[in-house]
Amino acid sequence: MSAPVLCGTPVPRIALALAASTSALTLTACGVVDSIGGSGDSASAAKGDDITVGLLLPDKDTARFEAFDHPIFKKEVASLTHGKGKVVYANAEADPATQSRQFRRMVDQKVDIILVDAVDAKAIAPDVQKAKDADIPVIAYDRLAQGPIDAYVSHDNELVGEVQGRAIVEALGSKAASSEIVMMNGDPADPNTASFKSGALDEFRNKVRIAKEYDTDKWSPAVAGANMKKAIQAVGLKNIAAVYSANDGMAGAVIDAMKEAGATTIPPVTGQDANLDAVQRVVSGEQYMTVYKSFLDEATQAAQMAVYKAQGRDIQYDALTQDTVDSPTRRKIPATLVPVVSLTRDNIKDTVVADGVYTVDQICTPKYAADCAAIGLE
Repeated sequence: MSAPVLCGTPVPRIALALAASTSALTLTACGVVDSIGGSGDSASAAKGDDITVGLLLPDKDTARFEAFDHPIFKKEVASLTHGKGKVVYANAEADPATQSRQFRRMVDQKVDIILVDAVDAKAIAPDVQKAKDADIPVIAYDRLAQGPIDAYVSHDNELVGEVQGRAIVEALGSKAASSEIVMMNGDPADPNTASFKSGALDEFRNKVRIAKEYDTDKWSPAVAGANMKKAIQAVGLKNIAAVYSANDGMAGAVIDAMKEAGATTIPPVTGQDANLDAVQRVVSGEQYMTVYKSFLDEATQAAQMAVYKAQGRDIQYDALTQDTVDSPTRRKIPATLVPVVSLTRDNIKDTVVADGVYTVDQICTPKYAADCAAIGLE
């Protein structure tokens, strides 16, 4: 995966892990986009504000999709089209066949553009081709779908895994070399899973021993919990020094499984998505960290890409797709990659609170009040 380009300058991937979530602002500040949401090139737009955008999200187990991505996307489309643009939305609830039907229905409805977060990146390819045949552009969101997609908006997913893996190695410190860890990977049908895993393995190589490793069908917390019980039985609860969990939903199930097995102190457990319950677990010390990926930046830029593509605003669209990525079926796909941040007890206020994702009151409920006070989150 090539390094993202900001203001014409490649940015090292490790720098993105430390960056604040300011991608959209950076593009504007560079002078590349001088009329986002404006009307400076209305005369050259192929279509007006009366457009229909299809949005297909993969599941409801991942809290961010319903709570953040969908409403943020819908709000931005309305803002960019002066309230005239329409978003047709569907959630597949983790079923590839359902998503295929939803996708084909949008093609039949002749929407102007489709944005899809694929349940199964390979299985969706024939539907992407059907859209292409109907002259409907398709943007892959969060997960890189196969087929003739026009663009991709997500994060540097290998970097996500690196951030998670590095957190475990640093948490174990001098004990890392003699430690055994469990890896709880995501759904193998999701291409991001391989990227997360690759990034984490780069950090683990020659530093820790992976005692057990599992893939998690459809990112199911229930599956992750069952696999964690198997790991505890095989490795022994006291011998598990840390758990690499690819996302927050699975992290919660992993922690619950360890508690049920009698753990009074939870070893370092990673996560991803900054779900509210995960942030609260980070506050309490039950979960070591989560990877915060700005929902606001990702969904906002995806909406901008969709509207500009549908309206034929090539200058604005090109400004948002200055990177490229490869899929198994297409090379050099125009892309935008949003920075990621390692969220720990030390930077909750500077990340999800500062970005308005959660308020202190939402995080610091009575159950977590004392823990919040201990870290100055009041």
